[in-house]
Amino acid sequence: MYAALLNKELVLAVSEAGKVRENPAYLNQEVYRCPRCRKPVILVLSQKAEPFFKHYQAYRGLGEQEEHRQGKMLLKAALTAAGLNAKAEVPLADGALRADILATPLLAFEVQCAPLSKGEFAHRHALYQAIGIKDVWLVGRRHFLGEKLKQTQLIFFRENRCWGSYYLEIHQEAGLIRLKYQIRQAPVSQTLLYRQVDFALDAEGIAALWHFRPLLPPPLADDWVKERDYLDQQLKEKSKLGQKLGELMYLAGYTVFTLPKEAFSTWRRPGEKSWLLKFLQQKTAPKGEAGYKR
Repeated sequence: MYAALLNKELVLAVSEAGKVRENPAYLNQEVYRCPRCRKPVILVLSQKAEPFFKHYQAYRGLGEQEEHRQGKMLLKAALTAAGLNAKAEVPLADGALRADILATPLLAFEVQCAPLSKGEFAHRHALYQAIGIKDVWLVGRRHFLGEKLKQTQLIFFRENRCWGSYYLEIHQEAGLIRLKYQIRQAPVSQTLLYRQVDFALDAEGIAALWHFRPLLPPPLADDWVKERDYLDQQLKEKSKLGQKLGELMYLAGYTVFTLPKEAFSTWRRPGEKSWLLKFLQQKTAPKGEAGYKR
């Protein structure tokens, strides 16, 4: 559509585009609405077509390819509004890599909605490192982080001193970026604890995300008895984890109820080897190797 409502008045996309050319930070800072349904729309600028308005909630429930396309469009608009000369689908590394969004010569964003193997991620990440560009990954709904860790999510975790282990999600329908931070994995199970905060996909939201500093301490862990019971269940069910730990416990002479309490109370970074596994491996190591340091 080539017109939208702004403060109950009809405005043309071409006129609003002119304001953006004069001040890039103006892009999608106003709340435009469809003249027919009154739902929010965004201004889309294209080098191949006239400026136009588009519903940004119109693709809810569609496939990952459309989710990816829409996520890039919204993120690029937000970065541009924040004053960055963001460009989409930029070839890099002599054509071996194509950045979803190149925000600056040293900063790229990837919006990952489809499945991605560990090998393919490592290849793309290494290419970014080789050319000196920091790659920031935001994931779509397939990869959203829940209460239990999935192995396919491990490649998207990052860590810094301020946020601890963290994870970035893009929620197109709500028009926001969700930061999950201070993430910790349970001592034995795949259970996760974390805090989260949302940032709008606009100039203010991008700035707030960039300068976010947590005020709260990491969330408190649950009762350690739950983790002990979880291990007991895995041993009885002879799961892959239960068989692995059960064999080591047998060799080291431990039962679930004689293991040190640290085995069920020492939380870890997502995907990190558990305290219990390291403890048992040290206990069953051949004589002469270094002992376990508690």
